Amino acid sequence: MESIVVYDSKPSLKDPIFIECLPGIGNVGKETGDFLAGSLKAKKFATIYSKNFPSQAILDNENIIDMTNNQLWYSKDVNGRDVIFLIGAFQCSTHEGQFELCREIMSILLDYKISEIITLGGYGTGQMVEAPRVFGAVTDLKIKKEYAGYGVEFPPGEPSAGIIGASGVFLGLGKIYSVPSICLMGETSGYFVDHKSAMAVVKILIKKLGVELDLKELIDKSEQIDEITAKIKEVENRNCNCRDLGYIG
Repeated sequence: MESIVVYDSKPSLKDPIFIECLPGIGNVGKETGDFLAGSLKAKKFATIYSKNFPSQAILDNENIIDMTNNQLWYSKDVNGRDVIFLIGAFQCSTHEGQFELCREIMSILLDYKISEIITLGGYGTGQMVEAPRVFGAVTDLKIKKEYAGYGVEFPPGEPSAGIIGASGVFLGLGKIYSVPSICLMGETSGYFVDHKSAMAVVKILIKKLGVELDLKELIDKSEQIDEITAKIKEVENRNCNCRDLGYIG
């Protein structure tokens, strides 16, 4: 393994579900994962440093540095299931690096005998979305049927461009290693951090895990998204009116 893995602990976990929560379109995956891990009081057990991350040191509020990294967190007995989260602010900068790092992390996860892989991301539309849907891509029909029951939609062949980054690689590795896997994609414009889309994905995961969570934090942030959406639409309408007037006379 070329990455450096620093363990805080090596928890004993039983057939955990793995949830990948790295940044991407609309930061839907990261916002979903950060909220879920926080709500389930997850604990960090490993920090992963890779040559494939941006070559920089990050400072905290006390000017203490750390290298760019991803982290593995865990929650035990989430309605009878253990969960591992992959959390971080960075993805690898090359396709080769992405595959290499995901494969290294997968080797750790296989040692924990993960029972399912859930990757999270945004489904970019390029336009404002009032009521985000959650789309899915799976490794087999059985898991597709399960998540369709939770409200996930599966438009044929979408996204047509495929699934990029860690979300796609872990999905592919899940198929290679016969681990049932799904990518959950919250519909988003992709213009900003989309808490409303993240909340739509969280609601699916709440059904999957069979837990009740306080969504007030996400609801408040979602209302801010509604305000932004309304303002953008107002500007768009003004621009349309101006263009229409240009044809008069």
